[in-house]
Amino acid sequence: MSPIPRRGLLKAAAAAGAAAQFSRALGQGTAQAAPATAAAADAPVTVTWLESGGLGAAPGSTLGVPWPKGAHPSGQTFTLTTDNGKGVPVQTWATAYWPDGSLKWTAHAVGPEAAGSEKFTLTPGTPAASARQVTVTETGRRITVDTGTIRTVVSKDGGKLVESVTRGGTKIATDGRLVLLRQSDLDDGDQGNAKWERFDGEISGATVEQRGPVRAVVRIDGKHRKGSRSWLPFSVRLYFYAGAESFRMVHTITYDGDQNKDFIRGLGVRFTVPMRDAAYDRHIRIAGEGKGFLTEAVQGITGLRRDPGAAVRAAQVKGEKLPDPSTWDQRVTSRLAHVPHWGDYTLSQLSADGFTLRKRTKPGHGWITAGGGGRASGFGYVGGVSGGLSFGLRDFWEKHPAQLDIRGAAGDAAEVTLWLWSPEAQPMDLRFYHDGMGQDTYPEQLEGLNITYEDYEPGFGTPYGIARTSELMFWANAATPSAATLVAQAAAVRTPPQLAASPGDLARAGVFGGLFAPVDRSVPAKARIEDQLDFLFTYYKDQVEQRRWYGFWDYGDIMHTYDEDRHQWRYDVGGYAWDNSELSPDLWLWYAYLRSGRADIFRFAEAMTRHTGEVDVYHLGTWAGLGTRHGVQHFACSAKQQRISTAVYRRPYYFLTADERVGDLMHDLVDSDETFLVLDPIRKIRTEPYTPDRNALSIGFGTDWSGLAAAWLTEWERKGPKAAKAEARLRSTMETIAAQPNGFVQGTGLYDLDTGRFAVADKPVVGVSHLSAMFGLVEMCAELIDLIDMPAFKDAWLDYCRYFNATKAEQAARYGSHFGNLLLFQGHSRQDAYAAARLKDDKLAARAWQKFSHSDGYTTAMKWEKTPLQGPTVLEPGYEHLWISTNTTALFGLAGIQNLALIGDRIPS
Repeated sequence: MSPIPRRGLLKAAAAAGAAAQFSRALGQGTAQAAPATAAAADAPVTVTWLESGGLGAAPGSTLGVPWPKGAHPSGQTFTLTTDNGKGVPVQTWATAYWPDGSLKWTAHAVGPEAAGSEKFTLTPGTPAASARQVTVTETGRRITVDTGTIRTVVSKDGGKLVESVTRGGTKIATDGRLVLLRQSDLDDGDQGNAKWERFDGEISGATVEQRGPVRAVVRIDGKHRKGSRSWLPFSVRLYFYAGAESFRMVHTITYDGDQNKDFIRGLGVRFTVPMRDAAYDRHIRIAGEGKGFLTEAVQGITGLRRDPGAAVRAAQVKGEKLPDPSTWDQRVTSRLAHVPHWGDYTLSQLSADGFTLRKRTKPGHGWITAGGGGRASGFGYVGGVSGGLSFGLRDFWEKHPAQLDIRGAAGDAAEVTLWLWSPEAQPMDLRFYHDGMGQDTYPEQLEGLNITYEDYEPGFGTPYGIARTSELMFWANAATPSAATLVAQAAAVRTPPQLAASPGDLARAGVFGGLFAPVDRSVPAKARIEDQLDFLFTYYKDQVEQRRWYGFWDYGDIMHTYDEDRHQWRYDVGGYAWDNSELSPDLWLWYAYLRSGRADIFRFAEAMTRHTGEVDVYHLGTWAGLGTRHGVQHFACSAKQQRISTAVYRRPYYFLTADERVGDLMHDLVDSDETFLVLDPIRKIRTEPYTPDRNALSIGFGTDWSGLAAAWLTEWERKGPKAAKAEARLRSTMETIAAQPNGFVQGTGLYDLDTGRFAVADKPVVGVSHLSAMFGLVEMCAELIDLIDMPAFKDAWLDYCRYFNATKAEQAARYGSHFGNLLLFQGHSRQDAYAAARLKDDKLAARAWQKFSHSDGYTTAMKWEKTPLQGPTVLEPGYEHLWISTNTTALFGLAGIQNLALIGDRIPS
């Protein structure tokens, strides 16, 4: 088991004392968030950097902070101070409100003035004034953003997203644009004769989303175009911070092509960089692995047969302006015309384990090898002593194949391309992976499901509508940066600095249903569970590396089930392959972070959120708003469901970072109840004729409704454009679920899209599935009961919680019949815990711990140890644990975390 980093231990230790305070605030385990006391309202929030090193070379950072109900009114301003009492300029806005109108979540942006400090305190008050402010002006078809250090002109139409980036009157970069290379066919035997064509990004509109004073955000939308065809929609956001010399780009594409004809050969972001200096004063810097760099000039004067002088050579290596050539050894000066100009460079990362670097003088001439290595940082610089552009692509090797190009640095202008998909790789192949194998009818498809666990259906394994988001960063430098500055810039690309509130402050606010509390190892029984939780997270973190779960479309996901015979995850076996959020590993990771503050958990969960919210969900087309069940390809399964697209999995990342792209994803789901008109989820087993009726749609109270409720809740508490509709939908569905003869146990209801209500059934039915509550329903109900005073709904949910793990006799006595042969008792132990905390029921608490430790998940008999693996058994050496599966891990993690928070005071010794 990997130890927790020292910084994580310090956070955990500081949080341990808060755990007892948190439990007392909950009223001996009750998960009800109480109105804030005066002391809670005045309590400062401690803010630190997620990783050590502070802001570094990044332009700024934005964090989210939760507040107890009633603590702060809408419009409250906040002040941020360092440890020594210095005020840091901060821009604040609300991202969520409690029903009483008080602030629930606020976002706070800081710029370069936060550099140099490791710890801050956030309190109500007037923010410190900034020496510089970011300003935004709009004139005609242009948006101009001025940070006080750089000035960026953004287009509202045309093909240039960024017209220019200027610093101190010097143009550092121009013509920022998007590039797409399309290939129309694949010769599976020989790619040599394949033809490709270039498309360029064309803007359909640009809007200013924030105007400062500390942070400004510009959103640009459009499609890639060539001639009469436009396709591959993009959405790009540019982030600017007051005083910063750099800006951040968040770039999203949505695939809307024909998977059999539209093969992406290359996908990139390109800038032009004016080259003003003498060739020997022009510099190339390309990051390798770690702190490694290629450090060169376009025209090198080191290593020559004749020596220009030590001072001259040292200046060029440092990137400084060379002394006047008249001071050099004239045997060099007189022969400079014979020293080559190296204008073109390429670093390509075609796998997670290797990159190559090469250069040439100019087109039409041969390339020479300039180096190579394992995992490049995805960062470079081109320019000269009068200024230049640093550029970087985050998750460069993790989301291979990627590439960095510099072209024409020996001419009047260099061209920089950051390839999100390298044109040197095989074209992006999104074709379905098999021919159907004769599964043309529903009975045949059900037979396939019964052998490979793949729910196949012709035409359903389509990538049409999936998306991917990438993050980039650019610096406008006044001169070639020093080696230390370049190292810091590359580090900011690899791991953008993130501010974070402490676990104690997160828990004290009572957000996310009050279902987590800071890590507490105060007694051996709790410490044992903490060790097990740490073991499981470390196992999956190590498996990502050992099994190479990387790649443009794959990074961020994990596998579903292990094959002990092959000592391999079942990556090629139907529904056992990519997990696609099955049974909520996303939530396990986010709750694990909320209570620990661990940076490694945050980054793992961040990558998963970026993946599952984009790749596993449809954003265009018939199934927009639905996600795809687990499978060999992320879009392969014919089960398209709310339980995968649910906003439950996106909420923590959004509220902790205020990330606008994730906010878009959740807003887009507000009307996803309409998707029940386009796809019958039980079409393969239905025997009677069926035509969807918008006024009587069969919708489950579990995996279906929880996804809808999450989107409605988020829109309502964010006060989004459809907040009134969302709140009405929440209340009406809660009322009509509670009014069912058997409440949640009824299982499903007939939903009216026009009224947003379920019809109340005439007679009681028992329709319980072990999956119903395992995709965010537990978390949604806990939040909603805290927010909306609806006793009947609360009682219906508590009944469901009390009886799922009850005996069949107890179920039958309460509901007329038992629930059938169920599974996942360990995962449902957290419902026992919730009811025990609400009802102050010690018997339920005892049952919760019994089901957690001695039922069908990871039990006390499981050996928490690693079995080493090496060749020829496996491709790469590592280790395995035959008992671990992702379904069980996610539910064990959630149950352990929530049980400790709710009934940790009643854990058996």
